[in-house]
Order: sequence, then C-alpha cells, then structure tokens
Amino acid sequence: MAEPTPAPTPPPAANTVPKAPSGNPALRMLGLPNLPRKLPSRNWMIFWAISGAITAAVVYDKREKKRAIAKWSHAVEHLAKEPLPHDSLGLAQPRKLTIYLSSPPGDGLRVAQDHYTEYVKPILAASGLDWEFVQGRREGDVRAYVAERVRRLRRSQESNDGPDPTKEPTREEIVEAFRKSRGIKEYDGVRGDIVIGRHTWKEYLRGLHEGWLGPLAPPPEPEPLPLQSAEASESSTGDKPAEDKPAEEKPAAEEKKPKRPPQPRPHNTTADYPSAVLPSLAPNAFDPSAPIREPHLLGFLNTPTRLYRFFNRRKLADEIGREVAAVCLCTHREYQLLATEADSASPTNSGVQPQYEQERELDWEEKDWIKSIWKEDDPKDADASGAAEIPEKVHAKPIVMDPRIAERMRRFQLRPEDEERASKIVVPEEEVEGWIKGKFRQLYRWSASKAFEKKKTAPLEDKDVE
Repeated sequence: MAEPTPAPTPPPAANTVPKAPSGNPALRMLGLPNLPRKLPSRNWMIFWAISGAITAAVVYDKREKKRAIAKWSHAVEHLAKEPLPHDSLGLAQPRKLTIYLSSPPGDGLRVAQDHYTEYVKPILAASGLDWEFVQGRREGDVRAYVAERVRRLRRSQESNDGPDPTKEPTREEIVEAFRKSRGIKEYDGVRGDIVIGRHTWKEYLRGLHEGWLGPLAPPPEPEPLPLQSAEASESSTGDKPAEDKPAEEKPAAEEKKPKRPPQPRPHNTTADYPSAVLPSLAPNAFDPSAPIREPHLLGFLNTPTRLYRFFNRRKLADEIGREVAAVCLCTHREYQLLATEADSASPTNSGVQPQYEQERELDWEEKDWIKSIWKEDDPKDADASGAAEIPEKVHAKPIVMDPRIAERMRRFQLRPEDEERASKIVVPEEEVEGWIKGKFRQLYRWSASKAFEKKKTAPLEDKDVE
C-alpha cells in the first residue's frame, strides 16, 4: 500500500512581515539567556546591597591595613642596609630586641602569636634587626623570666667568678660562654623590649621590681601540710594503700604526662618595695620599652564592638606600626610623672590615683577582660583548675611603681621628623592589591607586551644568508 503524499505547505501571504528575533543578538550568539527587563525583587535588592556593602568594607579595610604596614616597613627598611662595624672582622652582633608576649586572659597563646605575626613581625623583618621571644603560657611566666634575667645580671656584676658550678647552666649561659671563647663581641648599645598587651605589661613591671629590689636567694619553701584526711580515710575503711595494690589493677588513666616545671615563687612582694635597697651597680637608665596594644574582647553580647574593631583594623595597624618603627629607629624618652586624676577606665585603678605613666599604659584593655579574672580563687577548686600552680596573681592587682625603678625606665617614641618623613612615603598599589587584581594586572601587561612591543632584530649579514 502506497504511503500518502504530504500536503504541500501553503505559500506565505504577501502582506506578512517576518518577526524579528527578540533579545540582544550578541548575547544570543554567545548562548546566554536574555537579561531580565525588570529589577530584582525587594528582598533580592536588600540582600545584594548588604552583601556588597560588607564585602566592600572588608576589602577596603584589608587593603588599607596592608598599606599602613607597608608604609612603616618602608620607613625602617634603610636600617637593614647599614653595615656592621668594619673592624669587627665579621664577629660583631647586630642590635637585638626582646619581645614579650603571653596568653590573654581567657584565651590561649596562639591569639597573641597571631597578633604579633600580623602587625609587628613585618616591620621588624623589614628593619633587619634581630630579636628573641619570651612567651608566657600561664599567668606569671613573664614575671618569673624578667626577674630571673635581672638577678642573673646582678650576679654577674657582683661576682666575677663566673656561673655557679653546682647549678646546671642555662641555654643563654651556654651561648654566652661559646661566644666569649670565639671572640664574638656583644652588641654595645641600646637594645629594647617590646611588650604586647596590658596583661604582659603588668608582669613585665612586676618582674623588673622583683629582680632589682628583691633578694638574690630564693624564699624558703613552705612546709607541706599533713595529710590528715588521707590517713583518716585509710584507717576507717581498712583498705590497703594504693601502692600496695598490684600494678595491673591501676587504670591506665593514672599514667599522666610529665608536668611542666613549677613556676618560681616571687622573691618579694609589692609591700617590700619601700624597705628594699637598690643595688649600687644598677644602671642609671634601663633599656627602653614599648607597650603594644592588643585588643582582645570575648562574649556574644560584645558582637557590635567586635564588628566595629574588625572593620577598623587599619587604624590598629597604623598605631602599632608607629610604635614598632620607634623601636627600630631607637628614639626614646623618659616616662613622665602624670598629674593626679581619678581614673575610672581601669577596674584595678578605680580606688588608686596613678602617678606614673607606666601605670596608665594600655589601662583601657582591662575593661575587655573576662570577669573571672577579678574573682578570687576558691581554695577548694584551686587544685582542679590549676590555679595552685601560679604562686602570684598579677593581672587582677594594680600596678605598684617604686620611684627608683620608674625614674630609670625609658619609653620608645617616634620623633616628629621621622613621622613627617614616614607620612611622605607613597606605597605602590601593587604591594597592597589582592590576588584577583594582581592577576588582572599581570594579564594586561602580558597582552600589552605581546600586542604593542616589537622585538628589535639585527639585520642579516651576507654570511648568514649563504
């Protein structure tokens, strides 16, 4: 059976006009859909406006923070090009700083390390100076280190017999003895200390007073309390003591890791300052110091303040950069004696009127500390919380300054001419731009070099043609 032939299509009418394709022809050739002819809805407009504003604020603040750090890095980078003394035969030591940082109240040491890496380290690395770390994981570690360092200096000044042979030498004494045997001279000049945070600043000042005004001999150890409760429990139950039980019955949880060495007890108290005698060999001026701010705020209810600080990190970078640049340039002054005023910014100074500038340094940071810092430890919970390992609480106590120590301290401060020179530094855009903008700049330069730059070729000689 034959298939039916399809009916022919009718010819188009003479008066009909072909319909023009709708949409952008360029987008249609690229296979993209047509753009909408109306604005997004109100909810989408609010979402994109808020997201764009937050993104722009974060990007702008991050770029300006890089610009501030780069400006102060350029202000001190000429120090890295200065040569060492030519008569030292390569055995001279560069200027060496000491950086003190410790765990902020209620947090760990990693927060302080990140703060140092982000704001302080780039400027120190650009200056070419050397530095050493003093890190405190617990409250009082910095105090104990500073005091022991001062006592070691006093022993070396008072006795020329060398280190005590009955004690094991420390790492610093081993390095110092090796350098003396090789004829390596120590840096003869002003060094300096960088103290990060109010909590570290309190321990630093307490360690200075303990080292210079306290005795060299350690205080006597307190007598251990008799274990009456343990004996009573053993006699009442009649069980065997723990050491008589077989070792296999003891749980594996009792095998604890070795504990860190105990923190040295302070050699004096703040009440002993007036009656203490300052050593006659004490210098007239100590090495200058620079307290660096470290804002640290915790808590969900403090979210608005934390967001404000997060979007204004460029100001923090500029203030810290100015302080670190003054340390690198080694410009310092004496601490001033301030007027007597009631200070309500610091909880520890509410009833005390500070007299010295050291007492007011970074005192506003104490308002951000957690409330448990100001609470007294319960002796029942001291063993469980580890507070018994800290012989002295420094953070919650007010700073007590002795006039003999306060007058010998110096503070790093930038000179007006150095600050004016730094204000004229122009940071190139390439140093502060992000990864995306940097890649677009590289792509533009590569395409421009391929399209517009012509290579200069030498004309061919006759021997090359042959």
